[in-house]
Amino acid sequence: MRQADLLQLGVISLTQALAQQQQRHEQLLAQPHGREALLLLQHPPCYTMGRGSKAIHLRHGPHGLPHPLHHIDRGGEVTHHCPGQLVLWPVLNLQQHTPDLHWYLRCLEAIVLEVLMALGLPGERQPGLTGVWCYGRKVAAVGIGCRRWITRHGLALNVNCPLQGFDAIVPCGLAGYGVGRLLDWCPGLTCAQVQTLLLAATERHLHLDLAPSPDTCEILKSPVSTP
Repeated sequence: MRQADLLQLGVISLTQALAQQQQRHEQLLAQPHGREALLLLQHPPCYTMGRGSKAIHLRHGPHGLPHPLHHIDRGGEVTHHCPGQLVLWPVLNLQQHTPDLHWYLRCLEAIVLEVLMALGLPGERQPGLTGVWCYGRKVAAVGIGCRRWITRHGLALNVNCPLQGFDAIVPCGLAGYGVGRLLDWCPGLTCAQVQTLLLAATERHLHLDLAPSPDTCEILKSPVSTP
């Protein structure tokens, strides 16, 4: 069990969140045996495209999106973020865990599957694809970056977010797959309820002992930037 800092950042702009992730990532690159971190957050409405994402998956082109678009350094195609979706970014040294990206991706999926099981929902994987589905609808996207085995980005789990923003894109580049949220099957479900399950599952699957970071308060005091 490895100790790691937990930064629960609430609703925070993508720009601010990326800056915090980058700081932690650089620290771990400089000191590979240093303290790992887990960022748990939500974004204001926006879209992100990973490395190699194709503009064809923007249904009305980049200028036809209702919210800002960001190109970021993760794998995967375009997706949508908004409040009510929990975003989990582990910053880990996989050399201290298992240095295998396929293992890590399956771990992130397993975390979500455990959350769904705790809620009595039938989570499932799709052969050859990354992410988690429930009743045939994708509820969690997974996309990571990694440099010298130090991870960034992670997963996004739709809890009670509005889904209209996904209409402007082909989510994750997967035509023919619907998008869902846990609220659709668990009326009244809140992010606060799910994040407790999510953090517990993360500790178990990644063998972490999470402790609140003293940096969190200072981060939340900083001025809020645009998405």
